[in-house]
Amino acid sequence: MKKVLTTPIKAEDLEDIHIGDIVYLTGTLVTGRDDVHRRVVHEGMTSPYDFNGGAIFHAGPIVHEEPGNNTLISVGPTSSIRMEQDEEDFIRMTGVKMLVGKGGMGPKTTAACEKYKAIHCVFVGGCAVSAAVHVEKIEDCFWRELGMPECEWVFKVNEFGPLIVSIDTHGGNLFVENKAKYQARKEECEAPIIESVKDYLVIE
Repeated sequence: MKKVLTTPIKAEDLEDIHIGDIVYLTGTLVTGRDDVHRRVVHEGMTSPYDFNGGAIFHAGPIVHEEPGNNTLISVGPTSSIRMEQDEEDFIRMTGVKMLVGKGGMGPKTTAACEKYKAIHCVFVGGCAVSAAVHVEKIEDCFWRELGMPECEWVFKVNEFGPLIVSIDTHGGNLFVENKAKYQARKEECEAPIIESVKDYLVIE
């Protein structure tokens, strides 16, 4: 069954979602990365967009701007780990429920997602133009003085995705668990390779 989350997202909407699941987002998706986090977390500024129950996209879009007619060219995800230092506080302070970006995030974000009932999802890198196609409309723009890639672009989306859940509300972290799984299998996989080449190895 296709899982579609619609903003505003509630904690109960995320209870049955687990790492590795594929989800889609309908409603509002707002971009925000380093500078947005810095303003909220370190400078004590209130975001012009109310993220409570919302979704933030760690992304730097390219927008063709014309008076009254902004056109989204591309919106590629930024590596979410860049926000790891501030994400726990950002989640707590804003009530955001979905984080979207590239790659995984660390233990602080994992703990915050479990405590405050939020999830992190991965949008595949290299698909910036495809992502833009799935944005129906640019509804607004805040903190424009930060520059095009850093300000808050407010997108209207319909089944935006696919998004891979990498952190869930139960303490699961897909990247961490996969790393441990692959590390555990490393020796098992190496053994037959070493056996097949041992006669050619020179040991001094």
